[in-house]
Amino acid sequence: MERLLSGDLYPSPHRLSLCGKIILFDCKRASATHDSERSELIFCSLSFEREVNAFVKAADGAAVISRKRSARVDVVKCKCAVNVQKRVTTPCVLVTKKSKKGLSFQYSLLTLSSSNRLESCIEFKLPYQMRDNVSILRGPTVAWSHAGNVFHASLQTGEVRQIPIQLSHCVIGELPLHTEQVFVLGLQSLPDQCSNIHSTGQALGCFVQSGEVFDGNLILPHPYVCITRCILVLSAEKVDDVLKSAVVAATSNQQLVLFENGIVKDVCQLPFDQPENIQVVNTGRNGCLLVISFHQGHVCAMWKETFQIASHWSSVSSVHVDDFLGCGTDQMLLLFKDHDITEQPLEKFLLTDLCGISYSRGQDSGAPTTPPPPPENDQLTLRALGSRLQSGLTVLQELQREMRVKSRVLQQSVQALTNAVSGRETVLTQHEQEGLVALWDCDDDDELKDEKSKDEKMQDMPAVSSQPQVDKLWHRIAEERLVVGVMLTTDSSVPVASVSLSIVTETGQSSTPAVIQAQSQVFWLPAPCSSSSSSSSSSLSSAYTFPEPAAKRSKQHNVGRPTDLNTCRLAVTAVARLTPLLISGCVKCRVMLHYVQRRDAFAGVSNPTPVVLHCGQVALDIHSNFQTQLLKTPELKTDDAREDLLSLMALLDRWVFHIDSPDHSLGDVDGWIHKLAGCRRIEASPQYLLLNSSGPSALMLLHWHQISPFQGELSVHSSQLQTLQFLDSLLAYLPTSCSIRSVRGTRGQGAAQMLSLALEKELVSLRECVSLLLSEEEEEDEKRMSLGHEETPEPGSVKGLQRCREVFQGDVERSKMRLSPLVDVWRYRRLTQNMSKLQLDGDLAALLDIDAQRTLLS
Repeated sequence: MERLLSGDLYPSPHRLSLCGKIILFDCKRASATHDSERSELIFCSLSFEREVNAFVKAADGAAVISRKRSARVDVVKCKCAVNVQKRVTTPCVLVTKKSKKGLSFQYSLLTLSSSNRLESCIEFKLPYQMRDNVSILRGPTVAWSHAGNVFHASLQTGEVRQIPIQLSHCVIGELPLHTEQVFVLGLQSLPDQCSNIHSTGQALGCFVQSGEVFDGNLILPHPYVCITRCILVLSAEKVDDVLKSAVVAATSNQQLVLFENGIVKDVCQLPFDQPENIQVVNTGRNGCLLVISFHQGHVCAMWKETFQIASHWSSVSSVHVDDFLGCGTDQMLLLFKDHDITEQPLEKFLLTDLCGISYSRGQDSGAPTTPPPPPENDQLTLRALGSRLQSGLTVLQELQREMRVKSRVLQQSVQALTNAVSGRETVLTQHEQEGLVALWDCDDDDELKDEKSKDEKMQDMPAVSSQPQVDKLWHRIAEERLVVGVMLTTDSSVPVASVSLSIVTETGQSSTPAVIQAQSQVFWLPAPCSSSSSSSSSSLSSAYTFPEPAAKRSKQHNVGRPTDLNTCRLAVTAVARLTPLLISGCVKCRVMLHYVQRRDAFAGVSNPTPVVLHCGQVALDIHSNFQTQLLKTPELKTDDAREDLLSLMALLDRWVFHIDSPDHSLGDVDGWIHKLAGCRRIEASPQYLLLNSSGPSALMLLHWHQISPFQGELSVHSSQLQTLQFLDSLLAYLPTSCSIRSVRGTRGQGAAQMLSLALEKELVSLRECVSLLLSEEEEEDEKRMSLGHEETPEPGSVKGLQRCREVFQGDVERSKMRLSPLVDVWRYRRLTQNMSKLQLDGDLAALLDIDAQRTLLS
C-alpha cells in the first residue's frame, strides 16, 4: 500500500466507511480523444495504519459515466446500504448527469463490489433535479421528496414510484424489522379547492415497498414531526401486530429527544443547531455513544445510557463510525477541514471512542472540547477497584490458610513416622479439626462389622433385575399426531441400546392386536441427586453420568437405591398419527418398550438380547378436545412443562448449524434472539428459548452455544420453512463475512443413510453368496471328473486318444454350464433364505426413509 497523493481526488470528495476502511468518491474529466472528453467516477479506499498513524491507500479505480463533452456529472450522495439480493452491505454512490440544456437529469446508483469494481445498480431519468431529503436506504433504495410528494426507486422495482399518500414535513428512515423496513413519516396533507396544501395534523407513516399506511404516532408524536430534522430508530418489533419502537430524533429546536412507542422518555439540549445525521458508536462494555452531525461542521457526542454530552468538536468535514482498528468495537473518525494546502486529503483527523482509544494527526491547535467526567463515574471506578482488591485479599488469605494446614499435616506425618520407628503410640487429630475431608468414613468397629455382615447377606441374595424402571408414562396430542413418552431409570453398569417404543391397540377393538407405526427418539436426562428430588432437574443432557470412585463413596450411599449416582435417566418418545387410532369411541393402547441389553458397554452387537417391557396404557376418546397447546406457560418449572418440551422436541425437526465469523466477532446473538417477538426462556430447561406463534407447527425451539467470540453453534427445532425464515433474519444481523454450515440435518437423513447401508449390504451379500455357490459346484464337478478317470493310459494308444476326447467334451460341457449353471436345490434354497432376510432389512429401511420424507413434507 502507498500514500495517497493529492492529485488523485478533488479537494472535497464524498466519503463513507465500510469494514474499517474509508472510501472516497469524486468525479473528474479525462481526455479520451482530441475532440472528445469523458467524465469518470473515481474512488479510493484507505485503511488506517497504527505504525505510521496515517491512512494509506488500499485500492482505487474508476468508471466512465459519460463520454460527451457537454454532459456535467456530479455526485449527489454516497452511503452504505444492504443489497437484499446479495445479502451484503455495499457502498452506494448516486451520480447525476445533467443534459446540455438542463431539461433532464439522468441518475445512476452505482455499487462498489468486493473486487473493487463499480457496478451500475439503478438508472432513471427525472425532469427536475433532486434537492430535498435524498436518502440511500436498504435495497438499495433511493428516496427523495419533490413538490410535496415522496418518490422512490429500488433494485426490486426498477422504476420510479410515488407513495400513495401526500405528506408534508417528511422524514425518511429504516425500521429493523424482518420484512418492511424503509418508511416515510409525515403529516397528512389534503389539497383544497384553491389547490393549496393544508396539513391535517395527523401523523401518518407509509412503508415504501408495499405502500402500507400505519399510524405515525407509534414512532413520532405529530407535534414533533414538523420540527424533526433527522431520525434514528434504535429498535423496533411487532408485538401482536402492534409496532413497538425506540427512536431518537434531533429537532430544529436544538434538542435530542428519545421516544419509546411514540412517548417522550428523555430530552437533551444540543450545543449546536441544524442537525443533519445521527449515528451510534458501540464501544463494547463501556456503552454506546450517539454522534450528531450539524450543518456548519459541528459534531456532538452523547452517552446513550445517560443522555449527557460527552464531547463536541468544530470545523469537522465529516464523521464516520466503524471498526477502523479491527478490535471488535466501534470508533468514530472525525475528519477536520483543512484550510491549508497539504499533500494528504486526510491530514487532520481524530480517531477515538472516548474510552481510551485515541489517534490524532494535525490536532495540536484544534483539540476537542471535552467536559470533565462526572464525579459519579470516579466513585464507580473506585468502588470497582476496591472490590477487586478485596477479592484478591480474600484469595490470598485462603492460600495462606491452606499452607498452614499443609505444614501441620506434614509435621504430624513426620512425628507419626518417628513414633512408629521408636515404637511409641501416635495420637492424631480428627480430620474435621484440620478442615480436611476423609476419603473413607471413620466408623466404629461395630458399624464395620455390621457392614461386613450386610455385604455377606447381599452376596447370598439373588441378583436384582437390571431392566429399566418405568418412572412415568405420559402422552400429548398436537395437530393430529400423538406423542407418547416414558421416563426411565436404568443402571449405567448394564447399558442398553436400540431403545424404542411401540403402540399396540387392545385385542378387544379388533381380532388381533395392531401395532401402530411410530417414530421413536431417546433423550438423556440429568441423573437425580440425593439432596434433591427428581423434579429438580432443570435441563436435558446428552451424556452418561459416571459413578463416583469407590474410594470416595460413603457408607450411607447404597448401590441398590434408585437415587444412586451410577444410574441414568432417559426419556423415550414415540410419535404416531392419531387418525388410525380413533377407530371407536374410546381407544386404549398399550405402550411397549423395546431395547437391547448388553453386559458391558464395549461388547459387540453380534449376539444382542432384545427385551420387551410393558410400560402401561394410554386411553384416547374421539369426543375429547384435541386442540391442546404445548408450553402455554414456559416460565413454570413443573413436570408438565418438561413433558411438553420433550413432546415438542419429538414433533419438530432438528437442525444444528455451525456459525463461523473469521473477520469480526459474532456479537450478542443470544440477546438478539431474546429481542425477537414472542421469545421466552423455558425454565424447565433454561438453555432452550421458545418462539411462540399461532399453532403448534409455528413453535420454534432455539439453543445457542457460544464456542468463542467468533464461533458458535445454533440448534433449531422447527419446521423447514420456519428455519429458513429464521436463518434469513439471522443473516441480516450477523457480519457479512460469516458462514453458516449445517452440521446435522433432519431425522430423514438418518433414514436415508440406513437405506443406503442396507442396499450396500444386500449387494455385497448377493455377490459373495453367488460366488460361493458356483465355486462349490465347480469343486464337486472336478472331484467327479477326477474320480471317474483314475487310470492314466499311454498318450499314443487308442485309450489315450479316447481320454483326450472325453476331457475335451467335458470342458465344452463345463463352458456351457457356466453360461447357464445348474446348482443344488438345497444350496439354492439356503441362498434365497439369506437374501430374503437381507431384502426385508432393505425394505424396512426404505419404508423408514419414505416415512421420514413424508414427515418433512407434512
